[in-house]
Amino acid sequence: MANFKDIIGQKQAKEHFQTAIETGNISHAYIINGETGSGRRMLADAFAKALQCEKHPNADSCDGCKSCHQAESGNHPDIRYITHEKASISVDDIREQLNNDIQIKPYSSEHKVYIIPEANKMTEQAQNALLKTIEEPPAYAVIILLTDNLNALLPTIQSRCVTINTKPISKEEIAGYLVSHLSMEREQAEIAAGFCQGNMGKAIRFANSKDFQEMKEDTLHLLKNIEHMDISEIVDSIRIFSQKKGMIDDYLDLMLLWYRDVLMFKVTKDANLLLYRDRFHDISHQASVHTYESIENILQAIDKAKVRLGANVNFEVTMELMALTMKD
Repeated sequence: MANFKDIIGQKQAKEHFQTAIETGNISHAYIINGETGSGRRMLADAFAKALQCEKHPNADSCDGCKSCHQAESGNHPDIRYITHEKASISVDDIREQLNNDIQIKPYSSEHKVYIIPEANKMTEQAQNALLKTIEEPPAYAVIILLTDNLNALLPTIQSRCVTINTKPISKEEIAGYLVSHLSMEREQAEIAAGFCQGNMGKAIRFANSKDFQEMKEDTLHLLKNIEHMDISEIVDSIRIFSQKKGMIDDYLDLMLLWYRDVLMFKVTKDANLLLYRDRFHDISHQASVHTYESIENILQAIDKAKVRLGANVNFEVTMELMALTMKD
């Protein structure tokens, strides 16, 4: 279980929780909102652990007391996680694991903490059942909802919770972590950091994975040869990528990084500023054959493709429109 000091970035969120512990001004309900991999669970764990710590020096866990040892082993009697076996969190899940249990006083602590991962998966019935508890909670209760979609929660629940939004982490912090903690080469770390767009979980997940390396090589092979391919060949290549890994958004993100490098080199002529420094010759060539306007158009086309795919627009049509812009 994480301590606040272990969490990279998220300064505002950490300060909010630590100030609450120091002042004793603990809310009965929190929402931690942010995309998957942004550190929501780590923040909730660190807050719960520090809140229950018998010493909590500087509002962080001491890692030495009985409470910290129990939290670290996942066996703290007063820190509960709401689980669900089906696709959604049902009203029975909330009633059995939270509403009924919350009436029992803490076993060994001043507080009793309930963490609901994927709270956006609660059915409306489940949310209404939770609402009754949030409206009149026992003094010792702290309920933490984790979500990647704040709008999936009822306005009545949102209004009764303190909402903490996670923030993107800087590329420098992510790259530094990957180098120091995962022994990653600086160049690879910078590509992973640029690719993950401020999401530490995504960076760690892809940093040393075979999938990420394959995705990168597939994408760079396409982009290096794209000027010699026709539209159908480009679309076929991208289709093969997406079928192979099922992560078309990730391929498109890698393309965005490539063309941002092309634009960066066209503007600065400085190879040291590139993420794909090992492909300098290909990038410099493309910078020489593209105008500023055409590079901007390609970047916009890739962004539009991501939006269209997110809206379930036909894959072939979306990719053809993007490929046409890349060729033009």
